[in-house]
Amino acid sequence: MMSPQTTLETGIPQISVHRVEADGVSVFYRAAGPVGAPVVLLLHGFPTSSFQFRTLMPLLASRYRVIAPDLPGFGFTEVPAERGYKYSFDALAGTLAAFTEALRLERFALYVFDYGAPTGFRLAMAQPERIAAIISQNGNAYEEGLSGAWAPLRHYWQAPTAENRQAVRAVFSPEGIRMQYTFGVPDPEVIAPEGYTLDAAMVGRPGNDEIQLDLFLDYASNVKLYPAFHEYFRRWQPPLLAVWGRNDPFFVPAGAEAYRRDNPNAVVQFVDTGHFALETHVVEIAAAMNEFLAAPLGGWGREAD
Repeated sequence: MMSPQTTLETGIPQISVHRVEADGVSVFYRAAGPVGAPVVLLLHGFPTSSFQFRTLMPLLASRYRVIAPDLPGFGFTEVPAERGYKYSFDALAGTLAAFTEALRLERFALYVFDYGAPTGFRLAMAQPERIAAIISQNGNAYEEGLSGAWAPLRHYWQAPTAENRQAVRAVFSPEGIRMQYTFGVPDPEVIAPEGYTLDAAMVGRPGNDEIQLDLFLDYASNVKLYPAFHEYFRRWQPPLLAVWGRNDPFFVPAGAEAYRRDNPNAVVQFVDTGHFALETHVVEIAAAMNEFLAAPLGGWGREAD
């Protein structure tokens, strides 16, 4: 049997998969790029996993060590029942912090998308000296970035009754998940089915819907933390790139523009697509990231030399 080709043989960086124990959780993650290179930590959102970065990682891995974990409740990360895990964004951030410690990631750039934003921003506030830069791809931190599509969830936050909890379950249907990928995409036929099909299968596992409903309810805690996120941006001024699918039905362009209010040096770019911008514009986003990350970023930038 022939062995897998190496990066040197193909010229294409290879993605490897791993597990590490962190915070009592078996965290599954993907990695690519030289072990000693500066690190870019990729944080996925709902309802996906590190799989969403499958095409982005090889485009960054010639220069950077790219690491993408599956958050608890998503993908292939496993949470033992005896762990008694409480699914909240504070808990996700705590597990992520333990994950970075387990991998000895001392300083890194953050790529945040959707749920990855409030999770990553909690980590950044707790350990700001470790954050070299932030790339927010439709990762919201401002009230004006929330579209009218959040109305049912806001109702659930205000009145978390069994009836209102049941009302938001439609989001978990295969059709609802597919819509998140295709809405706002000029040509939906370019969206490969693997992403939303895998997401639907993972979200549909027994008991996972209750995990997701708990996180939906706790999303209100992220909105309450927005002022703290803004204070972090103002005080620490991390180099920040907001690259945004302008047709996102959930996080509208005003959320990207708002980063400039607290971080005047933030770079804002839009691409003509929806929420899952990597599905249609991965080449453009990778190019923007490589250009952004190549700029001087204090000590982190010098470590790349």
